[in-house]
Amino acid sequence: MRCLIPTPFLLIFVLLSNLQLCFSQDYIIGGGAGDGAGDSPPEAGAPPEQNECNGIFLTYTFFSREKEFPHVKNASAQAWAFRAQATLLNAGTTELEGWKMYIGFQHREILVSASGAVLVDGSDFPADVGKGVILAGYTQTDLKTAIETAGDYNQMQVTIDITGTQFGVKKNGIPMPKTIRLENEGFKCRQPRRRRNKSYMHVCCKKDPKFKEKPPKKTKFLPRQNGDLSLTYDVLQAYGNNYLAQVTIDNNHPLGRLDHWNLTWEWMRGEFISTMRGAYTHKIDSSDCIFGPQGQYYQDFDFSQVMNCEKHPIIADLPSDRANDSKVGKLPFCCKNGTILPSLMDQSKARSIFQLQVYKLPPDFNRTALYPPQKWKINGILNPNYKCGAPIRVEPTEFPDSSGLQAITTAIASWQVVCNITTPKPKQSKCCVSFSAYYNDSAIPCNTCACGCDEPQTCNPNSSPLLLPPEALLVPFDNRTIKAKAWAKIKHLPIPKKLPCPDNCGVSLNWHINSDYTSGWTARITLFNWEEYPFEDWFAAVQLDKAAKGYENVYSFNGTKLPPEMIKNTILFQGLEGLNYLMGETNGTDPKFDPRVPGKQQSVISFTKKNMRNLINIKEGDGFPSKVYFNGEECALPPHIPLGNGAAHSLHVGSEPLMLLFTVVAFFILFVDGFH
Repeated sequence: MRCLIPTPFLLIFVLLSNLQLCFSQDYIIGGGAGDGAGDSPPEAGAPPEQNECNGIFLTYTFFSREKEFPHVKNASAQAWAFRAQATLLNAGTTELEGWKMYIGFQHREILVSASGAVLVDGSDFPADVGKGVILAGYTQTDLKTAIETAGDYNQMQVTIDITGTQFGVKKNGIPMPKTIRLENEGFKCRQPRRRRNKSYMHVCCKKDPKFKEKPPKKTKFLPRQNGDLSLTYDVLQAYGNNYLAQVTIDNNHPLGRLDHWNLTWEWMRGEFISTMRGAYTHKIDSSDCIFGPQGQYYQDFDFSQVMNCEKHPIIADLPSDRANDSKVGKLPFCCKNGTILPSLMDQSKARSIFQLQVYKLPPDFNRTALYPPQKWKINGILNPNYKCGAPIRVEPTEFPDSSGLQAITTAIASWQVVCNITTPKPKQSKCCVSFSAYYNDSAIPCNTCACGCDEPQTCNPNSSPLLLPPEALLVPFDNRTIKAKAWAKIKHLPIPKKLPCPDNCGVSLNWHINSDYTSGWTARITLFNWEEYPFEDWFAAVQLDKAAKGYENVYSFNGTKLPPEMIKNTILFQGLEGLNYLMGETNGTDPKFDPRVPGKQQSVISFTKKNMRNLINIKEGDGFPSKVYFNGEECALPPHIPLGNGAAHSLHVGSEPLMLLFTVVAFFILFVDGFH
């Protein structure tokens, strides 16, 4: 039997169905005039606290996480991939230049990506940020106000999409950072607040009324920053598809130094180096350009003459014999074989300069479309570790006119990168120190694994080093074992089954207390070079917290007491003219039997006790340095000092506790005798 539905009922049914579909649609697709789909986000999405903020409004939102391989039972060792988002909004009345945001990660996070941002310390992704991280903007470094942009969120706000890995979070936990804050000077942030199931936090950072701001210079750029090492990236000439840049490296630290420096950065927009003057890249290769987007665009370009097409080029200084080369040299402050000295030693060697011709890719074919490379890093052979920040736009650099006229020329654009010296982590130094004294038979050698350990399976990397007779410091570690064991037997010291590992340092220094008398005292410093190459224009420095004031003279070196405004209580030593080379290690007289001989220099240093006789006690440790530097690198110090009572491996103990102990023991003995 056929079922017939009357036409009117069918029409009513269709209309009601369409009507139902229309009512079920609660979102907007597309957008026309007046639909709120412009640059500004919908008002309903803005938290109420944002509307009350008169400053910089920061947020952090945790989105999701997913268990990563390998899957393990130990929750603290399980890795999770997470997604989050951070935002900065300028809700104040003044433009924020060069924004920097701190995120206090606390779950052993490894940051894999952060869109629109770079790490301030210049590190690459992925980066270990488990103790927090500071992000800076790229390419949007400044946040304008709503007043000057008519509320354009594209210029007022930056959004950072974050992906990474974290550890040790329970299955249902919400891994949020400890805090978020603005790192720019002159702002004060309260403790962030959390809401939305605790997966969201925000804070409003306002201008600190107590912050004394320097009188603003009539410029739209940030002021130049102070740092141990300052690198300037100046654009000298600009064309449509290329520009000429000059890089200047200035050493501002009294003990900072670089030997055979290597500089690297990351090109963010497909740039490549066509030619260079004053420096060169370790890899001279154009294959990355030929097979990359550069070759697709510059099809008629002769890439055989291109210097480097790597995204991370490694740049080095030219040797001194290229200084007058008309093709690659003839630049002031270039071609010193990578040596940058403190200005105290040689003002002419405290700066290095090189130039490079840079080609760009679309859409940067406007001569004003200039972007510096990011993630700068610089290091030397045996020098301090430098941590570099992100480039900041500064006032264009001024140069004297090349024609000789009394005029100045300015760069088209300038950026500054500031690098600061970091303290070496334990077992990651590049030099070490041993202690000895005339009143103690034993020398305390360098720390075990002071400069790292290569093969800890054959030795104990956590054991204290064995005490040595002083003459054993003159031979390589491999030849000290017999001497150390024999000395331990003589001194009735225990010998572990698994001997401690060597210090593995290329350079070591011995500080020896030579004498101590009523009106003064003397020390002897000895430098050992265990490397095969020499150190030219070497220098060493010691910091003596109490005894530096009494420094009188050093007899085989040049010595200078540094001004206290530079570094307090520090004495700088360097080789005399003609003796400024610390030679490398050489073979013994008979290589079959005799150990290798290190390069060595030493000198006696005299001190006075005038006006400080009751303030220092040499035998109690005041004669030993609290810091020692070689070529700018802070060396690892032994945790103990030689004592005058024959105990050579004890921590320093003041005389007052000892006197108290002797008094108690004497009283106890008298009391027992009286009782009997």
